[in-house]
Amino acid sequence: MQATQRQEYVEFVTAVTPKLRRTAYLLTGGDAHRADDVVQQTLTRLYVKWGRARAADDVGAYVHRMLVNAFRQERRSRWFGVQLFDRPPEPEPMGDPPTEAVVDTVAVRAALAAVPPGQRVVLVLRFYADLTVEQTAGVLGCSTGNVKSQTARGLAALRRQLPLLDPTEVNR
Repeated sequence: MQATQRQEYVEFVTAVTPKLRRTAYLLTGGDAHRADDVVQQTLTRLYVKWGRARAADDVGAYVHRMLVNAFRQERRSRWFGVQLFDRPPEPEPMGDPPTEAVVDTVAVRAALAAVPPGQRVVLVLRFYADLTVEQTAGVLGCSTGNVKSQTARGLAALRRQLPLLDPTEVNR
């Protein structure tokens, strides 16, 4: 890789890594360590394929596709179900009581983790990564109709996990 290409890669990765980490965090159901592994695999593959990636029409969508593929591959790995410890480490104590926004965020993340993985991928790409239906279909390699139906099913599953106290709060 030439010095100019390497510099472009470093600048791109510096700009996109926080968003990729947050997206991977949501894809993995809130497992920060798995999310970091998925992002690391994605960025390593991106380095190898940077010449092809930088020539893509939409580099962001190209990298999101790589991220989703790395997530799917990681889930198929034999190591996916291996747990080294019988319980997670103790959570860090929080100084102040959590705010309502923090409680809502935690509840939404927990509900999203309960949505089936295929639907979760579509929801994260559509509503978190802000991809259009067409871009999401391109990233996932499926039809726009499939994206729309998975979005509807995913939102229904998310609503079942997060029943509103007052159903008139959200009008869609």
